[in-house]
Amino acid sequence: MLKLVTKNVGIENSHTLSVARSHGAYSRLEAAFAMTPEALTAEVIKSNLRGLGGAGFPAGRKWSFLPKDSPKPRYLVVNGDEGEPGTCKDKIIMIHDPHLLIEGIIITCWAIQSHKAFIYIRGEYDLPVEHVEQAIVEAKAAGILGETVMGHDFALDIVVHRGAGAYICGEETALLESLEGKRGWPRLKPPFPAVEGYMRCPTVVNNVETLSYVPYVVEMGAQPFADLGSERNGGLRMYSISGRVNRPGVYELPMGTPLREMIYDHAQGVTGGRALKAVIPGGSSAPILTPDEIDVPMDFDSLAKRGTMLGSAGVIVFDETVSMVEALKVIIRFYAHESCGQCTPCREGTAWLEKIVERILDLGGRPGDVDNMLRISRNIMGNTICPFGDGAALPVVSCVTKFRPEFEAWVRRGQPVTTLPVREAHIGEPVAAV
Repeated sequence: MLKLVTKNVGIENSHTLSVARSHGAYSRLEAAFAMTPEALTAEVIKSNLRGLGGAGFPAGRKWSFLPKDSPKPRYLVVNGDEGEPGTCKDKIIMIHDPHLLIEGIIITCWAIQSHKAFIYIRGEYDLPVEHVEQAIVEAKAAGILGETVMGHDFALDIVVHRGAGAYICGEETALLESLEGKRGWPRLKPPFPAVEGYMRCPTVVNNVETLSYVPYVVEMGAQPFADLGSERNGGLRMYSISGRVNRPGVYELPMGTPLREMIYDHAQGVTGGRALKAVIPGGSSAPILTPDEIDVPMDFDSLAKRGTMLGSAGVIVFDETVSMVEALKVIIRFYAHESCGQCTPCREGTAWLEKIVERILDLGGRPGDVDNMLRISRNIMGNTICPFGDGAALPVVSCVTKFRPEFEAWVRRGQPVTTLPVREAHIGEPVAAV
């Protein structure tokens, strides 16, 4: 099976320059520099390479949004924060093939005419940071980075910035705030980073995995790369499959590979031969799918039509023994803890949802709790500066809606023989006091 960004995984010392070069590292640079920045950007647009950090916005189109007449410097910011639960793909590239990432950064910087790039890496990623920093030192010593990139009249410097472990800094504008030394709070948009990003200058923010595929767009050509995937979703991507499967791991597969195939062929089925109960297809913020919904291509557009999202492609599998109430508690506890607190609906709503789920599991559930969870979630969605609020609320809505009898059963376990009627709520108000 074809491998691109994972083809060097398992090769001894693949992170070093000598080994990386023996397997093709930096071999695409000459072809990239032979193209004009505009032609290179058009090639990436034609390839249907999407942003693989979560949003799935077409990479080349994002590059094209940089203003043509701005006198300010341009920057490339690489998102290596990777905080989405269930996701563990970018670190594999940074550990095993950091020179591929650097090659993608160089090509991208040539396309957008940027002379400075930052790689923002999740604070807990010690080994990825070590290997990326080592790769940058090696590339500078070899003349691949610096005042002249591979002998071309083009200067480029790359700086590694280590985050402090905040999930919210995976959101591009919060990442930029953090990179500038400020609290990682998302910015209002517009203006978008392409116009006012790092230090209020034109900035492209792309994910590690996205940039690592750019050299292959140059090597293969736009159309052959696009043809590897599905319509409007070009190439391959890395899927992190975890949970109750026999062979968890990270699989590089064509965009649009069916979810059923991933679970039963690549991950070799549900553990213990048990029945499948639910699947999260794109990291914990993606709405959940039931067993009768897994015959779906794993690409951005197909999953959106099913009411969920591909996101970071973190596939989490639940078998029939898993309590969905307990699973939701783990998910919402994470979002309540990671909310940056800037927006009241998110700050208060996620904490409130966590209290309700915990109360239900402690057999203190009240009439109206299940409906209240849906009301709170829907009052969070669309009312926050960044998508964090929606990402916290969507799994609650999908889980409670699709497994409502399970939640109601938990509530009934803690109910006395008689209960007081619950008052009706207005929009934004609780059904019953927490």
